[in-house]
Amino acid sequence: MNALSEYPKYLSPMREIAAYEAMWDEWSEVSYKKIAAKFAENPGFSPSSFVESDVVDRYVKEMESVISRLSVSLNVLINNTFDYPERLRDAEYPVELLYFSGRLDYLGGRGVSVVGTRHPSQEGITRAKRLARLLAKNGYVVYSGLAEGIDTAAHSAAIESGGRTVAVIGTPLDKVYPKTNSALQREIAANHLLISQVPFIRYSKQDFRVNRGFFPERNKTMSALSEATVIVEAGETSGSLIQARAALKQGRKLFILNSCFENPALTWPARFEKQGAIRVREFSDIMNNLDK
Repeated sequence: MNALSEYPKYLSPMREIAAYEAMWDEWSEVSYKKIAAKFAENPGFSPSSFVESDVVDRYVKEMESVISRLSVSLNVLINNTFDYPERLRDAEYPVELLYFSGRLDYLGGRGVSVVGTRHPSQEGITRAKRLARLLAKNGYVVYSGLAEGIDTAAHSAAIESGGRTVAVIGTPLDKVYPKTNSALQREIAANHLLISQVPFIRYSKQDFRVNRGFFPERNKTMSALSEATVIVEAGETSGSLIQARAALKQGRKLFILNSCFENPALTWPARFEKQGAIRVREFSDIMNNLDK
């Protein structure tokens, strides 16, 4: 909790955390869209502006209990404070509060998201690793979602090559999905950067079927935080396509590896190319277009 003492005196990070958790736990039909609309109507407001003081007090106690059990350090980014990344405002429903553990300075560097299917081919894994290594060697932070498959390959290769990586996850900071990535998540939280926008209390009260809804939203946040997204390998219904749409809508570069276009079973690569996505045959196609 060391970073929570660094905010201006007029804003208490713990109370803002508590208010954010209360909004998710107590508002009816709550969603990122509903919360974003509320803040859009009230510029400059913080979560505690919308929650009664006695309710905030109650959730402070709940969150103190949650935090006491965490195995990672918990820090927070709140809109309208000095270290909140303005790039997030490009998201359709920008989040007002992010939890994180690790190296916040990574958000100040140039970053590219490397994403794709949870069930890649061996060639897809090889391509993801090579891409992450090359991005890292060229000074880029490698973003991904810590899912199995392409995400795991990208994070691992960035770390192994001495680079930097950011994981934007679809669970609270204290949950791991998939469980096989427990060690990788701990490594990223301790030595790189782990980010979540998922409320602890609401998540704990819902079953996994409802909580799946947090994963698409993290893709939109990941896209906003990075300057470009590269899709390595993805099926017709892959969650990576949510990030592809978000990237184009947010004015970010969208790159698609040529191997995706060569798969006759896929229709999405040509569709996104018509919308402005860039086909990647060589790594230089990414480097040359990032600076345009």
